[in-house]
Amino acid sequence: MRNIELKARLRDGVAAREIARDLATDYAGVQEQTDTYFHSAHGRLKLREIAGAAAQLIWYDRPDETQPKPSRYYLAPVDRPEDVKQLFAAVCGIRVVVKKRREIFLIRNVRVHLDEVEGLGRFLEFESVLAPNEKETSGSETLAHLRRQFGISDNDLLSGSYGEMLESNEVSSSGRRNRRLVVRHS
Repeated sequence: MRNIELKARLRDGVAAREIARDLATDYAGVQEQTDTYFHSAHGRLKLREIAGAAAQLIWYDRPDETQPKPSRYYLAPVDRPEDVKQLFAAVCGIRVVVKKRREIFLIRNVRVHLDEVEGLGRFLEFESVLAPNEKETSGSETLAHLRRQFGISDNDLLSGSYGEMLESNEVSSSGRRNRRLVVRHS
């Protein structure tokens, strides 16, 4: 599967929520998510646990750019997340654990995420899901339009994942990379 993504710091959560409500064609609610990132030879691999919903194993690959970027991804439902987490921890090792509260709005084929990430702050993420034969430029144009609607500046744009941002925080606060499991408690 493919999509086009854009991630930015969220300066005004109230205003962003109002804009999302006004533009939304559907509302998917709020999710409490825990993403456990594993070491991977290429791309990113994580186990996503969602309070009250089925867990998913997610692999994705995308460039680390601030502008709208293409992403290839695969999702697999997970019936026993604790067993899968232990297995992948033993085989690959855990990089970092990310906990977040995600509010999800749908604007046609675009998922709009208003995220509160523990230890990092508030963010806005767009994911334009592409049809099998749809060109990436179509998704990029849609995200450029939404970017204007939400007033996202170049200075707000982000390139990496929340996991990498948390890892970077660990490096800057300790002066060296922490290779141990990073667990964030609520």
